[in-house]
Amino acid sequence: MGALQKVSGFIMSPAMKMLLILLAVLFPLAAGNEYQIYVMALAFVWAIAVYGMNIVTGLCGQLNLAHGAFFAIGAYTLAILTVDNGWPFWPAFVAAGAMGALLGFLVGVVSLRLKEHHFAIFTLCVGFIIYLLMDKWESLTHGTLGIINIPAPHGFGLVDFTETTPFYYLALVFLVLSVFFASRISHSLLGRTFLAIRISDDLAASLGINLMRNKVLAFVLSTTYAAVAGALYAGMVRFIGPAEADVAHTFDMITYLLVGGIGTLMGPLVGTLVITWLTQSLQSLEEYRMIVFGPLLVLLVIFSPRGVVGSFTAWRARRRAAAREQQARQTASEKVPPQAGASSIKKGAGNHA
Repeated sequence: MGALQKVSGFIMSPAMKMLLILLAVLFPLAAGNEYQIYVMALAFVWAIAVYGMNIVTGLCGQLNLAHGAFFAIGAYTLAILTVDNGWPFWPAFVAAGAMGALLGFLVGVVSLRLKEHHFAIFTLCVGFIIYLLMDKWESLTHGTLGIINIPAPHGFGLVDFTETTPFYYLALVFLVLSVFFASRISHSLLGRTFLAIRISDDLAASLGINLMRNKVLAFVLSTTYAAVAGALYAGMVRFIGPAEADVAHTFDMITYLLVGGIGTLMGPLVGTLVITWLTQSLQSLEEYRMIVFGPLLVLLVIFSPRGVVGSFTAWRARRRAAAREQQARQTASEKVPPQAGASSIKKGAGNHA
């Protein structure tokens, strides 16, 4: 259980969870302008995809370099169904998640027979193939022109998701659901199974774990997260192109995960928010912002390899261990009988006399 907590991150109290949700709900009221609300909503969408990567990479230990391509699959599925086929948004949204799961299963069954860097290289090739299909298959994907006029999510009553603030709350709801399911997975028997596979395939096999089945399951869960995030992204920006499948997006998500804390519960969210807002704050530097951002990222990886959340978890664990040790010493000293101490003093005085 201790090892699982190291992977899943610290367990927040219900009060802390409610406080974070309350702060997120109140953010639009404190934001300086609508653009800040838009950036935060966009960060929420990317965080959902990063949670998917955390399942297959952080929990199961399989580095999927096609994760950004599955994000694009979700976006393109929704765009093609709504723009070219006239589907309503929400049925197309469900279909996008199902497409991510189906293609994730097909790719996972083939690619997960490989291990370590061979698996990573294979998925990198899969991601590039998906990018080429989106770029060259003009009759389906519109090629380099992309797909425009993607409809926003259908609202209800007075709620209009074409506006920034309502969409922000929609993205927040999906993010909360994503974190909830990720928490349930990481603290369940399935999460322990993924952890055993991450530690060692041989160890997991010796425990009777079906390696292929569980690896494919982790892969499908991660690609479903990515496709759902991609569908939300398409409904938010209203335009997509082949660049959405670029491998650069995959490496961006890996960066978010490393900064926040790979394998931790809150790491994907923290890393995404930190990098997103740091990038926004450095926009005034234009092309020189990477000169500042790059060294900061390198320093973080060197001095905090566990990420922000992972380092905080380790610090809190050391602090609790020190407190327990001090309490144990204090308890041991209190258990010494005072009579025994007094008799020893009297005995010593008699010998002296």
